[in-house]
Amino acid sequence: MKLLVTNDDGIDSVFLHELVRALHAAGHELFVTAPRREQSWIGAAKSRGRAVHSGAEDRGLGCPTWVVDGTPSDCVNIALGHLLPCRPDAVLSGINMGMNASLAFIIASGTIAGAWEGALHGLPAVALSQDLTPEAYDRLAASHGKIEPDVLATLRVSVAHAARFAPELAASSRPGSFVVHNVNYPFPCPSDAPVRRTVPARVVIPGLFSPQADDGTHRLVFKLGEDVSPPEPLTDRTAIATGCISHSVLDYTRIGA
Repeated sequence: MKLLVTNDDGIDSVFLHELVRALHAAGHELFVTAPRREQSWIGAAKSRGRAVHSGAEDRGLGCPTWVVDGTPSDCVNIALGHLLPCRPDAVLSGINMGMNASLAFIIASGTIAGAWEGALHGLPAVALSQDLTPEAYDRLAASHGKIEPDVLATLRVSVAHAARFAPELAASSRPGSFVVHNVNYPFPCPSDAPVRRTVPARVVIPGLFSPQADDGTHRLVFKLGEDVSPPEPLTDRTAIATGCISHSVLDYTRIGA
C-alpha cells in the first residue's frame, strides 16, 4: 500500500522511526510528514492564525519525508494538498509514546487527530499508540528520546504487529466512511498478545492543572483519571491493562445519533 505516516510526538520520535522501519520491511511505499516539535494533546487543531512552514528533509527514513512547523492536522492536510506526488491508500498516525485510550484522551489526542484528518479527506485512517508505565514515560521524556532496552523490545514487537495489522484495517475500510481505527498496544507487549475489539472507556479527569503559582501560572499535572465505565462492553483501558491489544472503531458519523 501507499501510506502517509504522521505522528504528534514530532519528527525525531524513535517511536515514529521504528514504525516506519517496520512498514518498510513489510513492503509498503511510504511518505512521512510529521511535526517539527511535539504536539501532544493538541487535538485536531489547525494553525489558523499564522503561516505554517513545510520542507523536505532527509531523516534517514528511506522515503520522502517532510517536516511541518505545525500540528498533526496541519501535517496531513498540507501533505495531501501540496506535498505528496500521489494520493495515498491510507493515513497512519503514530506510533504514539503512551496510550490513547478512553474518551478523555481520544478527544485530545494529536495522534488520533492526524488519522482523523486523513478520514476527513475520505481516506482509511489508523491511529497507533504504545502504552507505557508512568515511570518509563518520565524516563523517556527526561532522556530526550533515549529509549531503554525493555521499552525498545516491546516497541519492536508492537510495530511489527502494526505493520501487518494497520494496513489490513485500512484495506478493509470503506473510503469516505469517517472512521478512525484506534489501536493501543500494552506494555509489555508479548508477541502473542491477542487483539480485542473495544469501546473507549469513560474516564473523569478533574483538576488537571496545578494551583496558581506566585507568577499567576498553572501547570499541567498528568492524571489517568477515574474510570466510570460500565462492566460491559470491554473498554480499551481494560483490554490494555490485561495485556491485550485494544482495537476501537471510532465512527464519527454516530456523533449525535
